[in-house]
Amino acid sequence: MPYHRETRHDPPAALMALQERPLRRMTYYPDGAEGWLVTGHAASRKVLADPRFVTGEQFVRSPTDQPHFFVSSSRHVPPGFFFFFDPPEHTRLRRKVTGVFTLKRMNELGDRVADIVDERIAAMKAAGNAADLVREFALPVPSLVICEMLGVPYADRDHFQRTSSDIFDQALPIERRDEAGAELFGYVLGLVPAKRSDPEDDLLSSLAADPDLTDEEVGGIGMILLLAGHETTANMFGLGTLALLEHPDELARLRAEPGLMTGAVEELLRFLTVAHAGMMRIVKEDAEIDGHLLRAGEYLTVAPHAANRDPARFERPGELDLGRNTQGHIAFGHGVHQCVGQQLARVEMRIGFAKLLEAFPDLRLAVPPEEIALRTDMFIYGVDSLPVSW
Repeated sequence: MPYHRETRHDPPAALMALQERPLRRMTYYPDGAEGWLVTGHAASRKVLADPRFVTGEQFVRSPTDQPHFFVSSSRHVPPGFFFFFDPPEHTRLRRKVTGVFTLKRMNELGDRVADIVDERIAAMKAAGNAADLVREFALPVPSLVICEMLGVPYADRDHFQRTSSDIFDQALPIERRDEAGAELFGYVLGLVPAKRSDPEDDLLSSLAADPDLTDEEVGGIGMILLLAGHETTANMFGLGTLALLEHPDELARLRAEPGLMTGAVEELLRFLTVAHAGMMRIVKEDAEIDGHLLRAGEYLTVAPHAANRDPARFERPGELDLGRNTQGHIAFGHGVHQCVGQQLARVEMRIGFAKLLEAFPDLRLAVPPEEIALRTDMFIYGVDSLPVSW
């Protein structure tokens, strides 16, 4: 799968050039095995919703030419890490947290999210008229929210943010990434005994009290929520703000029509698709998709950033249009593995972007755009820092 970008907000040109055929053969690295690349929007949704295409911890092949991307013959998936499990085990584990992340409950959490956002904005203003938006806002807001929900001490953020970054960094050797994964799992697992013996009003305590879950499974569930709960939203805040600042007409439109915010968040999710590394599946049994016969045992990679730019689904897909209909985008995936925390992310972004734009009506980049470092080698795309002033 083409991976290297020519522009900051667009998928690789070589990937976009493949869209004329939504499903095509692809060679997987490093052993040259053949599989399939899915770039079409409709085909992607079919694959992700079809139980004949499964995930699992057996992934050892890379869909890109990144030398360390999912290359390990003994890759270890922690117990409870349901992202890599299939039904019925995936269903059993995911069901333990779906009730927490309903739209109703996430909207009820809005007041606390707003308080956290207000605190970060006040701190930025108190420090002067310039800041690194990633360090002072984009990363702290979702980190504070998920820490409070899980019952993870925010004081430990340097540790789990560093290990999270290493897990997602494709430029690091697989050994270091596996080591970082073990460190983060060990950290969350270490919190579980106290949650069992002295429970508090948080999600880890609730999971620890569940007789159907082992300590290790609680640790794995907590690890995946901690990882996904701050990395993806933090990168959407950083890259999303950059995208708005680089599209001043759309930013002015959003400022003039605050009611566009819900749709604007969905369009930013579609346009940026920060989870850009590909959604990998294995063919469990022979299946036909769009006239192609996929054989059992073959690999597939869905390219969500290409699917979300499919001209067969979205008119002028390469343009940022905050008023467009984005229904059906797959920035959060699709099917049984669709992101369990998507409603939390939406609430955080709607509140965070709205308050940020209101608090800083003249927000602007503090450095030339070309000086902003992009996270090109990370599973989650974004910016390392975003110097802004007001």
